[in-house]
Amino acid sequence: MAAAEQQPPAVDGGKALSALLGGIAQAAYYGKADITEELLRGQLYPEAAPEEFRALRAKMGGLLQSIASADMDLNQLEAFLTAQTKKQGGITSDQAAVIAKFWKNHRVKIRESLVNQSCWDNVLKNMNWRVDLKSQSRHVDQINTPVAIVEMELGKYGQCSPWKAAR
Repeated sequence: MAAAEQQPPAVDGGKALSALLGGIAQAAYYGKADITEELLRGQLYPEAAPEEFRALRAKMGGLLQSIASADMDLNQLEAFLTAQTKKQGGITSDQAAVIAKFWKNHRVKIRESLVNQSCWDNVLKNMNWRVDLKSQSRHVDQINTPVAIVEMELGKYGQCSPWKAAR
């Protein structure tokens, strides 16, 4: 009973929790600095005490970070959320269902955001290589000496072209 009192009630069957997860994702993965904790609490859980909301936001943010950093597929997600529901101080099965639905709908966009955040300034766009052997030379010791030639094309971040299959 005490654990249920600590968590603010979800309005409209999980819509508030889904919106909270969306707000966390906007702030953490899409760079929306205007999505603040105060804004989320005021819009989604205005009746919750600041400490209660902070605890819920931290818990959901931690879960989302764990799920996103592992890039969990649906089987891994189900196992992870089941473990979280059985853990003392974990989440409810209703919250697990909301998280699973959210991840199913947002996995690709969050993964793309994480990949884009991890790219460096310059990226390798193309690479060609070959090995040449001299077959004729004035000096005998230079014949059959291999020479490797590597050509790399670098580009700026954001102009990444996907790797092409063998031509």
